[in-house]
Amino acid sequence: MSELINNQEQKQVKLKALIKRLHEGATVEEVREEFDQLTVGVTAIEITVMEQALVNEGLPVEAIQRLCDVHASVFKGSIEEIHQEVGYEIPGLDEGHPVHTFKKENRVIEDHLENQVLRFLSDYTENKSEATRSKLEDSLKKLATIDRHYSRKENLLFPYMEKYDITAPPKVMWGVDDEIRGKIKAVISLIGQEAVNVPSLNQLVRELVHQTNEMIFKEEEILFPMVLETFTQQEWIAIEKASAEIGFTMIHTVNRWMTAVLSKEDVEVPVTVSNDGNSVVADSVNQIGIVGKDSQAVIPFDAGSLTVEEVNAILNTVPLDMTFVGADDRVKYFTQGKERVFDRPITIIGREVKNCHPPKSVHIVEQIVADLKSGKKDNEDFWIKMGPMFVYIRYFAVRNKTGEFLGTLEVTQNIKPITELEGEKRLRDEENEG
Repeated sequence: MSELINNQEQKQVKLKALIKRLHEGATVEEVREEFDQLTVGVTAIEITVMEQALVNEGLPVEAIQRLCDVHASVFKGSIEEIHQEVGYEIPGLDEGHPVHTFKKENRVIEDHLENQVLRFLSDYTENKSEATRSKLEDSLKKLATIDRHYSRKENLLFPYMEKYDITAPPKVMWGVDDEIRGKIKAVISLIGQEAVNVPSLNQLVRELVHQTNEMIFKEEEILFPMVLETFTQQEWIAIEKASAEIGFTMIHTVNRWMTAVLSKEDVEVPVTVSNDGNSVVADSVNQIGIVGKDSQAVIPFDAGSLTVEEVNAILNTVPLDMTFVGADDRVKYFTQGKERVFDRPITIIGREVKNCHPPKSVHIVEQIVADLKSGKKDNEDFWIKMGPMFVYIRYFAVRNKTGEFLGTLEVTQNIKPITELEGEKRLRDEENEG
């Protein structure tokens, strides 16, 4: 047994050295022969451990992200051969299981890329008519709904991976997801121009298709096997419950998973972990964990008092998205109003706020929180255009009466209807209308 362990450790050392050589500029061809000698029995977990170790040793996540496709091209043949030899199958992956749904979407995405995006690109290249341009544009806009697929991965799978100290792969994958999102926006913008640069469009679309297909490979051969080996059944139930809120990509029917055979007690499960490592029970209906008779418990405030039920209803009624991050930089609460600006699945409760944002913006978030904590600033504001919305994002330092920092409040609102207001509307106008 000790010999087997030593061999595995030695292989890890050699594999890490190989990855470092890639990062230092070696080509795939230069390392492939040596890599082939190390691939016997390689698993997705080993690849993940390898990248995690490199990040722990100081290699920037961005460096791994830049060479993510190189890694895939090196690993791809090896993993596919191994899976072919053992007849790689995932037992118990029933209809409605989150991974089954992810893979179902991937088959539809692959078909869409091949039979719509590339096909319409070819048609438009040969015949630059308005009809062919319109078909290509529509296919790209439909592809943009892949954001839902990626958002479920980032907001539902990644928090649990962090719970198990698997932090590097999610950061790398989120970065690549954002690159794909960016390419989709770029090609939609390009095809919408009055004078389309067809060679540039061709190149960008083909890069987009290649990178999207590579991400499908990474999900199915690295990410999904890893999380299936790691997550508990209760965690998968929680993920499945939260999936519909974010939505799905190009599939219209998703069966519920296992709810017919599970009791309500089994379904209401711990979602994530608190700062001390203990489970935080978070019910998707009653976020604060106070149900039944306790919902009428009275909470005194500086001016008046409210029941728990009233507080929850009021906060979910205000036309704002509010998220509170505690002094320990972990998400403690968010509102669940009817109109949401950003995805806020229940799985973010207890998650470090830096892990709730794409890698490219983490340093900005960390600086905002640091400035609010230190007292350098009391608030920080941003405003961005998101499709038809004009979104106002505000961060506030929350302090008690003695000035002690309690946490950060993020308030988000679509202010476009407000910016479009003109003239006046008084109470008496409403009365006259009545």
